[in-house]
Amino acid sequence: MNPITRRDLLRTTGLTAGAFALAGHAPTSAAADPGGADAPETNPMRLWYTAPAQEWLQALAIGNGRLGAMVFGGVAAEKLMLNEDTVWAGGPHDYADPLGHEALPEIRRLIGEEKWLEAQQLADERFMGRPTEQMQYQPVGDLHLAFPGLTDDVTGYERSLDLTTAITTTTFVADGVRHTREVFGSHSHQVIVARFTASERGAISFDAGYTSLQETSTYAHDARTLALEGRSGEAEGLEGKVRFVSLVRAVPEGGSVTCDDTGLRVRGADAVTLVLSIGTSHRNYLDVGGDHLAAAVAPLERATPQGYGILRRAHVRDHQEMFGRVDIDLGTSASVDLPTDQRVAAFRDGQDPQLAALYYQFGRYLLISSSRTPGQPANLQGLWNDQMLPPWQSKYTLNINCQMNYWPAGPANLAECWQPLFAMIEELAESGARTAQKMWGAKGWVAHHNTDLWRGSAPVDFAYYGVWPTGGAWLSLLFWEHYEYTGDLDVLREYFPVLRGSVEFFLDTLVEDAATGYLVTSPSHSPELKHHDIDNVGVSMCAGPTMDMQILRDLFTAFDKASAVLGQDREMAAQALAAREQLPPNQIGFLGQIQEWLVDWEEAAQETSRHVSHLWGVFPSDQITPRRTPELAAAADRSLELRGPAVTAGWSLAWKMNIRARLLQRDGVYTHLKQLLSPGRTAPNLFDLHPPFQIDGNFGGTSAINETIVQSHSGEVWLLPCLPAAFPTGRVRGLRTRGAFELAVTWRDGRLRGARVQSLAGNTIRLRTEGRVRVSGPGGPVDVERPEEGLVVFRTRRGATYVVEPQA
Repeated sequence: MNPITRRDLLRTTGLTAGAFALAGHAPTSAAADPGGADAPETNPMRLWYTAPAQEWLQALAIGNGRLGAMVFGGVAAEKLMLNEDTVWAGGPHDYADPLGHEALPEIRRLIGEEKWLEAQQLADERFMGRPTEQMQYQPVGDLHLAFPGLTDDVTGYERSLDLTTAITTTTFVADGVRHTREVFGSHSHQVIVARFTASERGAISFDAGYTSLQETSTYAHDARTLALEGRSGEAEGLEGKVRFVSLVRAVPEGGSVTCDDTGLRVRGADAVTLVLSIGTSHRNYLDVGGDHLAAAVAPLERATPQGYGILRRAHVRDHQEMFGRVDIDLGTSASVDLPTDQRVAAFRDGQDPQLAALYYQFGRYLLISSSRTPGQPANLQGLWNDQMLPPWQSKYTLNINCQMNYWPAGPANLAECWQPLFAMIEELAESGARTAQKMWGAKGWVAHHNTDLWRGSAPVDFAYYGVWPTGGAWLSLLFWEHYEYTGDLDVLREYFPVLRGSVEFFLDTLVEDAATGYLVTSPSHSPELKHHDIDNVGVSMCAGPTMDMQILRDLFTAFDKASAVLGQDREMAAQALAAREQLPPNQIGFLGQIQEWLVDWEEAAQETSRHVSHLWGVFPSDQITPRRTPELAAAADRSLELRGPAVTAGWSLAWKMNIRARLLQRDGVYTHLKQLLSPGRTAPNLFDLHPPFQIDGNFGGTSAINETIVQSHSGEVWLLPCLPAAFPTGRVRGLRTRGAFELAVTWRDGRLRGARVQSLAGNTIRLRTEGRVRVSGPGGPVDVERPEEGLVVFRTRRGATYVVEPQA
């Protein structure tokens, strides 16, 4: 790949939307084409409902990457449930056990002697983090609005979330007066904004107050601003150290506003804007000594004088710069006129392709809303949480869930959303270096299967789940993935030391398997799956599970490529490549499956589980493909069959959708999509359900839909590789691929009608299509190589757009 700088990247991508529009691929959404807003809504990017939310999973999510709210859309009583992404239990803490390394040789010896239960028990006793549980993400509180004189007896009620503007709107008519309420999370101004208007003057009155599950106090910050101040909760013996304050200010037009320690009151206003800011004392994972009040006051004071119109326009402009890059149309039907919850209930019956497009764009909306700088990465619930102890602590689970959150970042054209995750990985590498030294006696850095705001990197929970050392390795691969999608050399150079540190850890800790001579990880396990029951105890601990070997194979390869591009550490790259050749290969077991462990344990191969860790080599990797490794691909399909029904968890369905797309099983992908977009796996507000709520399935589902339209792996870009029959005609604009290309694709009756390829880095492209195509560029027809039927290869020029058309 030809490297480009961040400045080159920004200059090039600024031309993208216009280039595709001029090429004849006009936008299909109002976001990308404001002039088309009056056109019939055959492809509306909007969630809508005919009644207020009665529970959290019916409320609508807004966020600016740092602040989040769930909007209920009540009439006489409205509620916004508030989050700020650094409000976590506990405080700065190093989980690594400084004596952990003393137990490591004995654990390895026991594994080598097949005394797995004894090894696992010893790890539970002496090779775990302290404490053995990490901290949980926690809510700030709720903002309640009570409207005197209003009841829930209204007409014309509707609440909605417009994905193209990232604004929730509630409208209704009460006693002949039409009320309109808008709420959004502004990234531009780092506040949450609510607007209340009515068709008659003086019709807006309400009382506002806070409640919280935290230990908090409320007080009047000034004559029009109410404060909620508190501290995060204690957990596992660790005192809550994050101080926070939420400030909500009322700016009425007409009428009056008063505030005291009990609440905020507005009376007789023509319109009201609420501006809400939250600040915390968190500076970084080692420092919570910041001024939380100053952190809340600064954006509040900057935003308030702007006025609602400026705040709204700045928000919409900022959101559409990211959201509007991609347009997708998978077809339409009469179902688009139904409320969203009714469409989810009916999707399995078919006849609603547009809901799949809406779901795709909702995934992009959630990533924009939950992962932007300044802010933390999207956690297990993205940004939104209403519980003091949410499921799985709403942490960052590194054996699939955290990474799945970012599967759409590259292909769905949201590369900026990687940045909070990259910042976390950099901090995790610092913590992980201490864990590597204390618990493994090793160089480099390591992270196991979970982390939190405090960047815990030691094994946690139980050894059965926690002693898995390749979480950090998987994360490190994302730096190379970012480069493949963007060509951004600056970001690769910035985080190359983190990638190097992960490689260094494994070069220092891989051990030789006595029976085979392969280099393997030990101790480890295939995530959350037992291979034996011993004395009625499930045992997962082993050496060299397949997933580890697949991850390390890609880690060593990516490090070599990054090293070559940057001209750094070529000696270590040679060591990594040598180690790669000594890793166990992907193997086919007795039952015809991808072998999950170094040993073919047949009974274990038939264990049902939501995890399909041994198929990591199919997706997100490309070590196993139908074209290059057909026998292994068939074994992967057999593994899916043995793993059991796919309806155990929303995120599991999403992973299997991506795997089936890579295996070119279009019917299987759509079957899983119907299972995913069903009331048991998708909430009324389109949140993914495990159940309970986990946001990873939303992102995995978006990724899988992407994979049916465009795939880029194995050095090729493939158009319409696995398009479901349910989407016979459609178009998409703005998808990104490896090699740094941006695409627009149209199809009819399941066949390619045309495509536009914009080159962001000037690389050669290997383009695969079902039939023969011709290519033209800025100067006319392009000479292409045709190494095989359905594959064209041609050089590109940075910034140029190429037209691909079927050739009779």
